[in-house]
Amino acid sequence: MPTISLCMIVKNEELNIARCLDSVVELVDELIIVDTGSVDRTVEIASNYTSKVYSYPWKDDFSDARNYSFSKASMDYCMWMDADDILEDSQKDKFLELKQSLSPHTDIVMMKYNTAFDEAGTPSFFYFRERWIRNCSKYRWIGAVHEVIPPNGNIIYSQIEICHKKMNRGDSDRNLKIYQKQLEDGKLLEPRQQYYYGRELYYHKQYKEAVSVFEKFLLSKEGWIENKIEACSLCANCYYQLGQEQSALNTLLRSMSFDLPRAELCCEIGKYFLEHGNYHVAIYWYETARNLPKNEYAGGFILPDCYDYVPLLQLCVCYDKLGDKKMAKEYNEKAGACKPYSKAYLYNKQYFDSL
Repeated sequence: MPTISLCMIVKNEELNIARCLDSVVELVDELIIVDTGSVDRTVEIASNYTSKVYSYPWKDDFSDARNYSFSKASMDYCMWMDADDILEDSQKDKFLELKQSLSPHTDIVMMKYNTAFDEAGTPSFFYFRERWIRNCSKYRWIGAVHEVIPPNGNIIYSQIEICHKKMNRGDSDRNLKIYQKQLEDGKLLEPRQQYYYGRELYYHKQYKEAVSVFEKFLLSKEGWIENKIEACSLCANCYYQLGQEQSALNTLLRSMSFDLPRAELCCEIGKYFLEHGNYHVAIYWYETARNLPKNEYAGGFILPDCYDYVPLLQLCVCYDKLGDKKMAKEYNEKAGACKPYSKAYLYNKQYFDSL
């Protein structure tokens, strides 16, 4: 059975770190904690779990810090988690089963990363991340921000889920500042970092600047396909904010020049036509969305609601606008079958019951 070193980089995580470590400490074989400058009780708490707590001078480079943490590991595989991540009890048996059955030829194990949740706690946003990585010099983190280990070798996908659940608000400006400092120093951002730089600009409502970065990234022949598709979505949102609705639609449609349609983008296109009163065209795009398969292993962000609940609910709205109450009610019930606790579904149900 392979051994696993959990390698973490932390700073001022006294509210989170015990919860994280408690969720996984009995499942791994070594704990490596690298502190990047805490001024709270983080180091004290971490020291209750392991003697392997190291101090690292922060250099505005997440990949450098993660590589340092990996350098301290002595087990077969390195695993990473952030302090506000947890392994739920429901996942622990699957974790152990995988550990016991893992082929020795495996280089990287990808696991689901749930980062947003609906009102019932069901994941509403997830993607796969490299989670167990063979402990050797071949695998190193790259990227000062939104760091990644480029996938290569024998990779397997597991349905084990790590949940990202923040208990306190972090520094929302940190990533953007790192990118801006790199640019000021004359560093050229490689395509993946261009995409994430554009995202940071978007989140900071710097829409014109974000559009410029996204458009440059989309014109590049390099970059991951999933990043290209997601850049179309974010760039379209920027155009909406700038009052350029036709450019927003064109950018959403442009996403299909990179690969087959994604339900997430189809829902956004459907929303455009719904808001413009073109209900028959909106119905086409929502029906397309609900009939598309989830390509979970392509590396992109997955919004599972876009494959059933969202298009069903919006189809209800479209048919109601067209005066077809019977079809509208049927689609609302189908949406309710996905999420019987949904406030929107319950509101619609009350509406239809009153007719």
